Amino acid sequence: MFGVDSPEAYQEAAPGIQIKAIARGDSVLMTKFRMSAGAKLPAHAHPNEQIGYLLSGRIFLHIGGTSRELGPGDSWCVPSDVAHRADILEDSFALEIFSPVRQDYLKYLNPKDLIE
Repeated sequence: MFGVDSPEAYQEAAPGIQIKAIARGDSVLMTKFRMSAGAKLPAHAHPNEQIGYLLSGRIFLHIGGTSRELGPGDSWCVPSDVAHRADILEDSFALEIFSPVRQDYLKYLNPKDLIE
């Protein structure tokens, strides 16, 4: 499967935070987040391990008891079942990969962006 990037199909995940799923395999799901300055991703946890990469912008990410300001090119890993949240400091884009596949995020896949 191949995915093509388009500005379409982002859906609101939280105020000022939009998501779209861009590729998936049997055990992983890749998503892209578009986040507006001033937005806050509420604290949450899930059983999926999560790896992220900040493409642009600046965020302040809190994972468990650790917090760090991140800029373009920085990355992170959130272990399964660990609470995390983010404060969006500048308009930002991030890629995040979840394993296993987050079933609740499959609704964010846009079939028009996928090529078999």
